[in-house]
Amino acid sequence: MKIVIIGGGPGGYAAAIKAAQLGAEVTLAEHAQVGGTCLNVGCIPTKALLHVGEFYRRVSKNTVAGVNITGAELDWPAAQSYKEAVVQRLTGGVSALLRHNGVTIINEKATLVSGGKVKIADKTFETDAVILATGSVNTALKFPGCDLPGVIDSTGALSLEKTPKSIVIVGGGVIGVEFAALYGALGAKVTIIELTPEILPSLDYELAALLREALTQNGVDVFTGAALTEIKKTAGRLSVSFNADGETKSVTVEKALVAVGRKPDTSAIDDAGVKIERGAVCVDEYFRTTVPGVYAVGDCIGHAMLAHAAMAQGIAAAEHAMGVKSRYNPKVIPSCVYSSPELAAVGMNEKQVKDSGIEYAIGRFDLSGNGRAVIDGTPGCIKIIADKKLGEILGVHILGPYATEMIAEAAICMSMEGTVEDIVNTIHAHPTVSEAVCEAAMSVFGKPIHGI
Repeated sequence: MKIVIIGGGPGGYAAAIKAAQLGAEVTLAEHAQVGGTCLNVGCIPTKALLHVGEFYRRVSKNTVAGVNITGAELDWPAAQSYKEAVVQRLTGGVSALLRHNGVTIINEKATLVSGGKVKIADKTFETDAVILATGSVNTALKFPGCDLPGVIDSTGALSLEKTPKSIVIVGGGVIGVEFAALYGALGAKVTIIELTPEILPSLDYELAALLREALTQNGVDVFTGAALTEIKKTAGRLSVSFNADGETKSVTVEKALVAVGRKPDTSAIDDAGVKIERGAVCVDEYFRTTVPGVYAVGDCIGHAMLAHAAMAQGIAAAEHAMGVKSRYNPKVIPSCVYSSPELAAVGMNEKQVKDSGIEYAIGRFDLSGNGRAVIDGTPGCIKIIADKKLGEILGVHILGPYATEMIAEAAICMSMEGTVEDIVNTIHAHPTVSEAVCEAAMSVFGKPIHGI
């Protein structure tokens, strides 16, 4: 069976490897770099710099008890070299895995044409199946001053020649908050302008508000319910004007990062007959498009625009194309924010549960009662939402150290349709932050051991 995959990001390369493992003859076309946005200009380089930034914040502010540190200096070129080394190592690893599994990689732009055929450069490929994994692009805002030097997107924010002393971030979603955490840790004066009533509007309002408090305590100014109006050049800097609380406000900064999200990239579809709605490729539960034999996964379908979701979708699409039973659960996809403290969630937030009409109960546990979190010195809270009658877990939300690692426990439990009782009956190691998940579960229907 011949399968052509357009796009070498997480969805595309995962689909390619799985299809090859199942016996397909696989060709993968990627016009830029294997690894896509995530590995090259997204999650991996961002997290590499966040790692540097958080360490620098801790040592420069002498926040490690019993250790006096003086003279800490940030070597930004070295940090950038470290970031690039991490990216090169991981993208090289993906390329090696593709070759190891017998996938043919063509570094050219590909286009889906009529009849389910794929045109790569000047050659047209006959296929048994096509998997579109064309990803997404930064959403650009049009406003007065949007094209001024110093107005950048998330890709530009990763490769600045020097760290800015001040930066305004337009957009308080995951991308904006992570860059706020990064540049705030590196010593910049950071201002977030977010249109909705709270930052991270897709996540649980209560924990988003707590993270906002933590960002504020770290020196980040946050304006919600705020709309950008214009950016002007002023004495070599940028004057950013916005409306908030019925007033016109402005802040003068070195850089302005527009981070209002990403949109599906459907430029490779041409006139192939694939249905597109609201800018995204339409698919069914098996990721089949409206064209027989053509699948689509990842950001281009506009569902959960996350690398791990794309990988799971790519695997599911490849399995279905090869006639193998696949399983993909769209209700259990973790979301992670690599801020300080970290925030992670899986399942529904409280507003979604309330809107669904389900009778629910909530368990909360403040990490001030957790030994490992106290040692770490990071604030936080764990919130579990459960069906009040059945005890089935509907959503888990974690703010605190290692949140992005611990969310997998909740995801596994929810994938197995687990209950609060299942978590309570699981012995958690001590001292760990994960104990607090058990404590939050205890508080759903009773009292935690280490909380009031």
